[in-house]
Amino acid sequence: MIKERVVLSGWSKGLTVAITILMIVVLLFVCAYGSETQVYIMSAVVVILYALPLVYTPMSIELQGRELCINRPLCKKVIPLKDIKSVTPHQPTLAEKRICGSGGWFGYWGRFSEPATGKYFAYYGKASDCFMVALKDGRKYLLGCEHRRRIIDAVKEATQDYIS
Repeated sequence: MIKERVVLSGWSKGLTVAITILMIVVLLFVCAYGSETQVYIMSAVVVILYALPLVYTPMSIELQGRELCINRPLCKKVIPLKDIKSVTPHQPTLAEKRICGSGGWFGYWGRFSEPATGKYFAYYGKASDCFMVALKDGRKYLLGCEHRRRIIDAVKEATQDYIS
């Protein structure tokens, strides 16, 4: 078993802290000066904004048995090794476009697209730690963790019977 933690970039940490402070200030303002309905609406917005990162924020990447796991706060995404076509170092480019997800709020997660790479689902903390996992069915995952080379090499070794 190999497990590497996901480290957030400085931008991601700063954005997360700034938005959290802003949300607290707005919530306090609405509680002090808003109507009961406005307080309920703002509270619902805050709950939704903080529930999504609990489901999607990558905490670590782990090779466990015959699975590559993306560990998240409330659940984990499991990719069976037999489904992996290739795994290669990959750094997102400036042409990366977010379709739906987070571009720094508790990391980078969600559906993204790049002209050269196409569409993929991302789970990473900073661009320099990334690698691309392409599946046999055409799906792609851009993952990122500390010591990405260890994970890449371990996945390649573990999938050598599956990868053609």
